[in-house]
Amino acid sequence: MKSNYLLIIFLFFSTFGFAQSYDIGGIVNEKGSGFPIPGANIQIKNTNKGTTTDFDGAFSLKGISSGATVVFSYIGYKNFEYIVTTNNSNIKISLETDAKSLDEVVVIGYGSQKKREVTGAVSVVDSKALEILKPIKIEQALQGTVSGVNVTTTSGSPGAALDIRIRGIATNGDNRPLTIIDGYIGELGLLNPNDVESITVLKDAQAAIYGSTGANGVILITTKMGRKNSKSKIAFNSYVGFQESSRKLPTLNATEYALLLNESYANAGKPLPYTNVTGLGKGTNWQDEVISDGVPVISHDLSFSGGSEKITYAVSGSHLDQEGIVGKTKSGFLRNTARISLGADVSERLKLKTNVIYTYFNRKTLPENGNASVLLNAVNSPSTISPYDSNGDFTKLPIQGLGNEMINPLAQIANSYNDYNFKKISGNFGLDYKLFNGFVLTSTIGFNSSNSESKTFAKILDYGGKVFDVTRSSVSQNAVNNNDYSFDIYGTYTKKIADNHNFVATIGNTIFKEWGNGLYATGYDVPNNSWEFADISLTKGAPAPGIVPVSSYVFDERKLSYFGRIQYDFKGKYLLSAMLRRDSSTKFGPGNKVGYFPSFTAGWIMSDEGFYGESKLINFIKLRASYGTLGNDRIPNNSYISQLTGEATYVFDGALVNGLATGQIPNPDLKWEEAKKFDVGVDMKLFESKVNVVADYFIDTRADLLIPNIPTSGINGSGAPGAASPTINAGTVKNSGFEFSVDYKNSFSDNFSMSVGYNVTFLKNEVLKLNGVDFIEGGVFGIGQLPPARMQVGQPIGYFYGYKTDGIFQNQAEVDAHPSQIALGANAAPGDIRFVDTNGDNKIDANDRTNIGDPIPAATMGFNLQFNYKAIDFAMYTFASVGNDMVRNYESIYDNANHLTYALDRWTGEGTSNSVPRVTTAASANKIFSDYFVEDASFIRIQNIQLGYTLDSKYSEKSGISKLRLYAGVNNLYTFTKYRGFDPGASNGQPIGGGIDDGFYPIPRTYMLGLNINF
Repeated sequence: MKSNYLLIIFLFFSTFGFAQSYDIGGIVNEKGSGFPIPGANIQIKNTNKGTTTDFDGAFSLKGISSGATVVFSYIGYKNFEYIVTTNNSNIKISLETDAKSLDEVVVIGYGSQKKREVTGAVSVVDSKALEILKPIKIEQALQGTVSGVNVTTTSGSPGAALDIRIRGIATNGDNRPLTIIDGYIGELGLLNPNDVESITVLKDAQAAIYGSTGANGVILITTKMGRKNSKSKIAFNSYVGFQESSRKLPTLNATEYALLLNESYANAGKPLPYTNVTGLGKGTNWQDEVISDGVPVISHDLSFSGGSEKITYAVSGSHLDQEGIVGKTKSGFLRNTARISLGADVSERLKLKTNVIYTYFNRKTLPENGNASVLLNAVNSPSTISPYDSNGDFTKLPIQGLGNEMINPLAQIANSYNDYNFKKISGNFGLDYKLFNGFVLTSTIGFNSSNSESKTFAKILDYGGKVFDVTRSSVSQNAVNNNDYSFDIYGTYTKKIADNHNFVATIGNTIFKEWGNGLYATGYDVPNNSWEFADISLTKGAPAPGIVPVSSYVFDERKLSYFGRIQYDFKGKYLLSAMLRRDSSTKFGPGNKVGYFPSFTAGWIMSDEGFYGESKLINFIKLRASYGTLGNDRIPNNSYISQLTGEATYVFDGALVNGLATGQIPNPDLKWEEAKKFDVGVDMKLFESKVNVVADYFIDTRADLLIPNIPTSGINGSGAPGAASPTINAGTVKNSGFEFSVDYKNSFSDNFSMSVGYNVTFLKNEVLKLNGVDFIEGGVFGIGQLPPARMQVGQPIGYFYGYKTDGIFQNQAEVDAHPSQIALGANAAPGDIRFVDTNGDNKIDANDRTNIGDPIPAATMGFNLQFNYKAIDFAMYTFASVGNDMVRNYESIYDNANHLTYALDRWTGEGTSNSVPRVTTAASANKIFSDYFVEDASFIRIQNIQLGYTLDSKYSEKSGISKLRLYAGVNNLYTFTKYRGFDPGASNGQPIGGGIDDGFYPIPRTYMLGLNINF
């Protein structure tokens, strides 16, 4: 009987023991640095149960049997196994870097590679950096985070385009890099940044796999996907921000303005405009009137993701609403996105995947960058004039002294009516099929389909005789439909021979077609002269004689490409890669349609050699080199044939009749623009892999530049309306430079870890060749002056061309001793700018113009700092540009315009100033384009600072929340610069004339409060 009791007791405890289950949780981090590893896979061995770590490396698993083994794994790290014996919510798992699979896998185009095996110049920005930077547009995340990449703003207005330059400006045409989103050609600015998993930048010949479209570099976007065997995850991210101007220009107040204006009239011998300045006070600060503070920006993002053993999914949606600091809703931007990503393992051989993105945005704009811009009027309007008259209406600025172009900027904002709606659906559908061991066939169909509608209303307006007066109302409406699709099919064969020889071969074909159409129309006499009735369907007025109020276009462009690549390594330390792409484009004539673009890369992992030993200083070192040719065909369609796009007037039966004529002069010899890229680099890890160093020297030579409108004889008809000179292959430009980046990561204790990163790029740009002309001009300065920028052999592209100055004439004797300046439009007088006789012919004229500035920075650099202390995290990102010049073109030429406060330091007599000329309304050459208007625009910008706090999971999980993080941040905190304008880093994006400041809309400073919640 006793034995029966013992048996019962034994069975009881055995049953209890086998039924016992535990809950575990904790953090997965990187051994050595202590930094969390988001997305690490956690799997219960021999089961389908598992999960992944969140953004902070945290995880939790419930109901695990006693004695079960939990496997922690992540690409580039050794697996770690943990045996469950008890409840534990504070497990700390440190994964060790696997020397055989160093770092993460990176996308390289039509495939991927382990980072240790990459032989090209490749940089990656991950989702963690995007989480901190909180960019409204994804392009902003590349500024200061990737060496060799420079991002400039065309405007600080919401929704404005950004320009990306990879290793400089190589052509006077389109310099934008190619963007590939999950395998299809896409558009960066339309993405929700929270949907992006990583950004990979291909900067050298590694991009040759994309042939004709990769000359300007390639940006590969990988969006977030669900993970296999992971529970459903819901993530909500939201922030609310308040915007203000990061800078306002110091202009004269009413009293200062009146006194200075009196002086300028007196210097010209004219009656004083203000006989009594008493009581004027400070007057109107027009910038304060048009630039607002506390302007809202709101962002919400919700995503669902997860996966089973065979299915993965990710669904997300976002909403962004941003008002402008100038004009508020009159320059607002609203963007909504929706995305779905699915993956399915249909069988062991077949995998399907799809990713579809829908984007809608609405944008309203104000006049910018020119004589008609709101900010130009705000800077130059006299502070003695009130915004409103005695009747409460907008004050009309007088023509006398202010010209017929300057108008009340508040009236300009109120009378700006426009609306732009854009809808786009894009994505791809693909499959991977394993035909046999080692060979995978991949096929993908990518597509983009967009529709946009715009409307602009011109209201009947009376500004007092200005050129902007409108005597007849009208509404212009446009509808544009653009589409493209790409079909890729390629096979990848992986083979290992004799344990030491590894081959990966890829061969494929791409078909690309792009087509679209646009319709533009204008209707006259809008009912009630009102925006509410501004629609062509309601207008009944006929256009003026000779005016055709409608136009349209249609286009069709196609490419056919074949490509191949072979990658080889011996013992994992000698690395070789060769690529060849053949492209055929409809943009060139029959004899030049096809281009061949080969490239070669090589690498040597020196630290794997037996003679290297176990270095405690340098843990890993790889030398690499690349050389290849890439193409560019970004020119308008059909430039090689003649088209009836010109205008002409013919005589029929004694009457003049409007008709068509040939447009741009054709060039049947057009051929591919080619970029020859050379790069040598080194990758190193030091001090137990806590320090990562990457250095590159590069030369990028762009030959056979496709240059439009090369001047030809007027006999050919290039001067007729709608006609143009031909596009020809007419130039060569070289960019060379050095890139260096260093990152340091370390965990000083269980509670404190830190990372520091720095990168710098030195760049030299030079035009080597130009056919057909001595130079190409571009840009605008002032009114009626010669173009201020040029492309010319021996100079950087877009350099500033004008007069050098040598201080200020202090007395008449200096004027008499100096070469005459009468050719510039006026005799010099004491207090005027003294120009340099650069050619020594004893006179100052147009032949004395020379290089007076370069808009291309000599160096750009980024610095970032991150640390984590317990539940607190902090991050700061900065960017600097050194050696770039900017032309100050936001000051009006009119006599009665306001001035910036530096005018108070003007010359008033001998010895008073040698830098700022006298003020006068008399004729002088002081406003002619010279280096007086060219300023050093070097700057350092604190781009982002963010401080966050993550609630302890033991509290948040009680509410079913796996993570709750609150944060506060500031974007565009401060810019250190000597430049006087709104933004030293802005550009209109033009290679020739891009560094001319017409009053750039300032980038707002944004204060944000936000939260991240994961369920």
